[in-house]
Amino acid sequence: MAVTYTDEDIKTLDWREHIRLRPGMYIGKLGDGSSPDDGIYVLLKEVIDNSIDEFVMGHGKVIEIQLDGRRLRVRDYGRGIPLGKVKDCAAKINTGAKYDSQAFKKSVGLNGVGIKAVNALSNSFHIQSHREGKTMAIDFVRGEVAKELKAPQSSKEEPGTELIYEPDVDVFGEYSYDPAIVEQMLRNYSYLNQGLTLSFNGKKFRSKNGLLDLLNDYLGNDAPLYPVIHLTGEDIEIALTHNDANGEDYFSFVNGQNTTQGGTHLAAFRESIVKVVRDYSKKMFDAADVRQGIVAAISVRVVEPVFESQTKTKLGSALMEPGGQSVRTYMANFLGSALDNYLHQHQSVADAMVEKIAQSERERKEIKGIQKAAREGARAAKVHNKKLRDCKVHYNTKNPRGDESTLFITEGDSASGSMTTARNPEFQAVFSLKGKPLNTYGKTRKVVYENEEFNLLQHALDIENGIENLRYNRVVLATDADVDGMHIRLLLITFFVQFFPDLIRDGHVYILQTPLFRVRNKKETRYCYSEMEKQQAIHELRPNPDIVRFKGLGEISPHEMKDFINENIRLDPVELPPHTKTISELLEFYMGKNTEDRQKFIIQNLRVETDFVAPEDEEAAPEALAAELA
Repeated sequence: MAVTYTDEDIKTLDWREHIRLRPGMYIGKLGDGSSPDDGIYVLLKEVIDNSIDEFVMGHGKVIEIQLDGRRLRVRDYGRGIPLGKVKDCAAKINTGAKYDSQAFKKSVGLNGVGIKAVNALSNSFHIQSHREGKTMAIDFVRGEVAKELKAPQSSKEEPGTELIYEPDVDVFGEYSYDPAIVEQMLRNYSYLNQGLTLSFNGKKFRSKNGLLDLLNDYLGNDAPLYPVIHLTGEDIEIALTHNDANGEDYFSFVNGQNTTQGGTHLAAFRESIVKVVRDYSKKMFDAADVRQGIVAAISVRVVEPVFESQTKTKLGSALMEPGGQSVRTYMANFLGSALDNYLHQHQSVADAMVEKIAQSERERKEIKGIQKAAREGARAAKVHNKKLRDCKVHYNTKNPRGDESTLFITEGDSASGSMTTARNPEFQAVFSLKGKPLNTYGKTRKVVYENEEFNLLQHALDIENGIENLRYNRVVLATDADVDGMHIRLLLITFFVQFFPDLIRDGHVYILQTPLFRVRNKKETRYCYSEMEKQQAIHELRPNPDIVRFKGLGEISPHEMKDFINENIRLDPVELPPHTKTISELLEFYMGKNTEDRQKFIIQNLRVETDFVAPEDEEAAPEALAAELA
């Protein structure tokens, strides 16, 4: 039967409807507030970015942020929005002052969308501008005008703009702000805008030395191998040093925006520092040795940056000036001059840097023989060992569906057997562990090559020389939801954090949520991931549903498994804390000696679940369940 396709099928949504229907286009993911890239923090960034732009233009040295539950107030002391355009700036899409590069030469908010998204995605939104002794204010509800001053009124307040808003639970679901994430965001803003004071519920953030302060604060007691090198130029600032950690640790910013996924400016820095070190030392160091253990912060201000999404976490392309050099060329020229001069003028720092790189080179060569034997073992294992069931499409190929490639790391043959049968062999691979892997905390990289299991896993991922050749976009820890399974997760995460932290930083590692219960009657089957979900299913499928408690993945049939790892897969990303601890401090806290601080952390984060008993009154049951969930 043919499907009709007529004029009535074509719909045009107004700006509010479109933003609320497709929020991901404007703010990325929604989230519940537990991750720094959740939507509620993107909204806050959009508001603060406008105030920052005023500061950059020389207006307003203080920004106040107040959080009360879910309601946020942001007040700056810039020039204030022109009173006749307050409504347009809040509710007319693609309206702003930043299309003209002369008015806002190097701003991060360029598309006139940000504040409108905040408005549309908030259940209440108040905007008020104070300017030249007058004020204009408008209140909105989900983007619709609720209250508006008929004309500007007199005002005794200082010039500037005030926004008060509360993200809509109908869009975001149940969420809460993590003050630590907000504070880290404001701390970054202060590093990038010397002389600006940001106040969050009375706590003030201010930086005198920019990115130098950022690295010194971040490293804390984890002393660098040499004093932080701080370089500044027109529209560029760089701070860098080395420590004894594995991998590379970067903070990158474009026009004040924290580009957590890097982009062309970070790629240019990584290439340029290798060239400068080689030219200075007159040695052809391997690029990986130059960057091993590097900690750096990079900030550039560019004209008309092209980001890869509205959330502005990765820079695509940009010019430093209209019609001028690209970021890549500018970075190469700047480092080629500024860093080279610094190294010649600070001999002790230069010597320490070169010695660190030479040490990385020596360590790499020392384990070269072990690497060779490990590679031969891995090749033999590929033929004879059935622990890896590979897939056809990989992340490091040009296949357009490479992003779908996934490696499930399972415990035991029974679980891997069910998962291997249920998986999609095009995109899903399975790696089976023998049992609990080695605890690598405090051990050297040599362990990676001498331990057969980790050696095979490393080669399955192809991350021996960095994650550029990573074969799977998602590395999923698929362990049982019991004490042993949790322990295995912890040991695997320790391995990745210690030796391959970039794998986690770049968002490739996940934990598979596995169902604890199956509740079913003759008509319907429910899979439940918590005691509360089980009780709700029992109530809704009554009377007398069949209940099965899964003790492990090995008990789940391939038919059931197929649903859990495909259409209805639930994944929790493994994320490093938002740059409040170095890798060594992080590992020491969670895997080191049992300290009082860790005991307090465990006590404060204990989760206690109580059995929920549904009331006999059928109509009262949903309300009682909602109260229990709350």
